[in-house]
Amino acid sequence: MQGSVTLPMNADPNRIWELVSDPTRIGRYSPETFEGEWTNGASGPAIGARFRGHVRRNGRGPVYWTPCVVTACEPGRRFEFTVGRIDRPVMRWGYEITPTSQGADVREYFAAVPSRVLRLYWAVAGRARTRTNMRNMRSTLERIRDEVE
Repeated sequence: MQGSVTLPMNADPNRIWELVSDPTRIGRYSPETFEGEWTNGASGPAIGARFRGHVRRNGRGPVYWTPCVVTACEPGRRFEFTVGRIDRPVMRWGYEITPTSQGADVREYFAAVPSRVLRLYWAVAGRARTRTNMRNMRSTLERIRDEVE
């Protein structure tokens, strides 16, 4: 399963990237991840940097910490990370920033990392979870847009 949402923003692509590449700020934007912190000595975005997000699933619960690893880091353009154990991620999330004459088009996306367990989960709950992710990504991007514009 995968999905994405794109929103135009009238702002400097580098300013947008500063926000989406800093998990310590995610609680200001995401409906599910209410805080984040760098871990394992990381203090900023770089490929291989680790962080964790504190998640309240579906905005209600359960509440848990999820480990993440940065997999793409291009200032002003792209920030991507995997979620789950470093040796067995379950999801890939990211942001792509495409400069425009007005500012930038910002795309947030997710994709499940294929596995037997996840195939079963997506078969049972995939449509509902995808709808939730799509709604939450739109809300996250709108909140970021409100701040940068």
